[in-house]
Amino acid sequence: MTIATFSAGCFWGVEEKFRQFHGVLSTRVGYTAGHTNDPVYKTVCTGNTGHAEAIEITFDPTLISYEDLLDIFWKIHNPTTLNSQGPDIGSQYRSGIFYHDHEQKQQALDKKQALNQSHFSAQLIVTEITPASHFYSAEAYHQCYIEKQKRY
Repeated sequence: MTIATFSAGCFWGVEEKFRQFHGVLSTRVGYTAGHTNDPVYKTVCTGNTGHAEAIEITFDPTLISYEDLLDIFWKIHNPTTLNSQGPDIGSQYRSGIFYHDHEQKQQALDKKQALNQSHFSAQLIVTEITPASHFYSAEAYHQCYIEKQKRY
């Protein structure tokens, strides 16, 4: 099992998209890369905690590679907008890759550079690529939120 951590806007939709792929064993939404301890949704939404809404993915690299996850990541959001995704605006919605080892870091940097050189977009990718830090699990009602809503 291996872990990948990404932020790409509101974590509900990001989680829903990644859960669809074979090899993704589990997901957990939460907060990372900020400067406050034990953040909660209400405080993260203020934009004052420095945390990003993020997803932690546990995956089986024999079934889906980190590179595959990166490809999915780039496709499911707009990595060229700084601190916003659609109607969600604020640093908590920033595009980010939080790597867990040197190999993840290198793959993320290489892919970002290749996408920029291929003119993936008319604008450059602004996704931050930084070391993973403490991941704080979001409140229980946020976990698999969209899936829960489909049941009703």
